[in-house]
Amino acid sequence: MAKLTLVQALNLAFRQEMERDPSVIILGEDVGKDGGVFRVTEGLYEKFGDQRVIDTPLAESGIVGTSIGLSLNGMKPVAEIQFDGFCYVAFHQIESHAARFRQRSHGRYHCPMVIRMPYGAGIHALEHHSESREAYFAHTPGLKMVIPSSPRKARGLLTSAIRDPDPVIFFEPKALYRSVREEVDESVEESYPLGKAEVTKEGKDITLIAYGAMMRPTMQAAEELESNDKVSAEVIDLLTISPMDSDTIVESVKKTGRAVVIHEAPRNCGVGAEVIARIVEKAFLYLEAPVRRLTGYDVHTPYFAREKYYLPDKERIVHIAKETLSF
Repeated sequence: MAKLTLVQALNLAFRQEMERDPSVIILGEDVGKDGGVFRVTEGLYEKFGDQRVIDTPLAESGIVGTSIGLSLNGMKPVAEIQFDGFCYVAFHQIESHAARFRQRSHGRYHCPMVIRMPYGAGIHALEHHSESREAYFAHTPGLKMVIPSSPRKARGLLTSAIRDPDPVIFFEPKALYRSVREEVDESVEESYPLGKAEVTKEGKDITLIAYGAMMRPTMQAAEELESNDKVSAEVIDLLTISPMDSDTIVESVKKTGRAVVIHEAPRNCGVGAEVIARIVEKAFLYLEAPVRRLTGYDVHTPYFAREKYYLPDKERIVHIAKETLSF
């Protein structure tokens, strides 16, 4: 079984879905001849041609608007926004149209499309290249919001997103594009269900909840807590931010009595606040300590080396977990 990077796993999902379903097409800036700025779509232009892998002008609103029209006419477009910081000019198309067609038409029309965006910090990028703005989309009715954390999950979730009858926002943690490898079986199709979280490590003392690029330091923190402090931490990977899998979160917190939520997005009105609200609503009487958040700061993502101090890391996760355990 091959060990693939996240980039290679996404490329595999594209190849298999485009071979399986001729209505799947890709469009975006430089996705064709150049294979994408991160080479996620490398080789697909040569294999499937310029009618299915389409280089577009630098016009995010046009990319998304065109994808909406294609989806309403029987195609399954996968639109790429080169970095999530460039998506704001397309937000009108996403919120006012893609997210609303099912409701607007009383279920007569669906909008099966995926909007892919590299997101997050960790690669010393410039302004507008390192945002983590998943809360915007999770807050929008009619959209699904998906963030994988590993190559295998990325392959499975992209497959499910392409097959979904409704619009899916698909954030790709670019800090993980080539930094990790994982065994992925290329000989079979594999999908992960949207709207379902995964318990990646079982434990009994505290629940650590994360997603995307933050899963890696969270798992490292859980392993350190176990080896150094004999703390058994349960780790949950959300995978789908909206719809969120409340049941998996609540059942874990009922078992452990303590929880910490970790994300790199700013704290104010972030995904962590929603996770905590659901825990309080459904597991309050099981809590042994206040639920804590470890997040990015309420500032714009800093440049270059200062990213290190902005992003939650293993040491900060261990520290806040110990504070929660000692309450």
